[in-house]
Amino acid sequence: MFNLKTATAVAVALSITATSAFAEKVLRIQSVLSNTSDEAVMLGVFGEDVAALTNGSLKIEILPAGAIVGPRDIMDAVDAGLVEGGFAWTHYWGGKHVAANLFGAPIAGAGVGMDNIAFLSWFQYGGGKALYDRLWTEMGVNVKGFMLQPVGPEALGWFPKPINSMDDFRKMRFRAPPGMVGAAYAEIGVPAVAMGGGDILPALEKGTIDAAEWCCPKPDSVFGFQKVLKHYYLQGLHQVVVNADMYVNGDFYNSLSDVEKKALEVAADASLSKSMSYRIYENGKALKDLTDNHGVILEDTPADYFTEYMAAAKKSLQAAADENAFFAEVWQSQKDFADIAVPFWAGAQTSNASLGRAHADTLK
Repeated sequence: MFNLKTATAVAVALSITATSAFAEKVLRIQSVLSNTSDEAVMLGVFGEDVAALTNGSLKIEILPAGAIVGPRDIMDAVDAGLVEGGFAWTHYWGGKHVAANLFGAPIAGAGVGMDNIAFLSWFQYGGGKALYDRLWTEMGVNVKGFMLQPVGPEALGWFPKPINSMDDFRKMRFRAPPGMVGAAYAEIGVPAVAMGGGDILPALEKGTIDAAEWCCPKPDSVFGFQKVLKHYYLQGLHQVVVNADMYVNGDFYNSLSDVEKKALEVAADASLSKSMSYRIYENGKALKDLTDNHGVILEDTPADYFTEYMAAAKKSLQAAADENAFFAEVWQSQKDFADIAVPFWAGAQTSNASLGRAHADTLK
């Protein structure tokens, strides 16, 4: 006999089971930046893709810098499970393992001429992804990493007056990134000063430093460098490739379904392309605004910078390889890739770069 009470109880039980099976999971990601930054905008696009691919079972919540821990503590917080995810640039963790520099900001294009597009080719098809996955084990942290946002090449920086040679450059107290990049500047005699992004403009205004780099036209203009300095150099070697990535606590990642894990992978691959496309256009608009409306003068980097900085970069890379076996393995992989790919890519890009410069010259 049909029993309404029994049928209702069964329906409720089935409903609870179904709800549990499709329970929404939230991946909180604390960034090292504010939620108004371009990086956070693109991280939001990544989150939308993940939610769509999982039909809403996995959602991304972006937390701004300092929401739970300080920027320098994000990796430790993710490792401990204090927050499910983090977002920064891979080379931020070079102090935990020197090989992080080769994934986040391989100095001078790893010394072999890899630009951001060539880096992605190595990462996706030249063995880089497998080495990246090993990085976290080598680092000793319980995380799963996802490369999300390639940037580059970064501008050499902002100067109070033209620099016609490295002798002019060496007279400037210059804000440079910490680690291998800043060490290479020190090697060639540039008084490099490491400081956080928020400290750069006040230091320029006070005269504590004379010149500085940060990133590219869009984020540089947001920082307001054009208010203090007018001579802008786009061509630099220090960070030809810069990659931002996401770190997910290993236990949280392992709790995800196969579909949710695949969604993170697919959305991350999409983010690599979307971020690069977004940056080219946004930086182009910002550069036009800087030169048209703020009196910024584009300058060409002196030739002796490239020879001196490349020599210092290769010396730094070799020293790290001599001291750390995993660093040496990653760098060798990049060099092996470059031996095959860079002659083609650099040769093909030379004509395109010349054509682009010719077009740019017609707009002056």
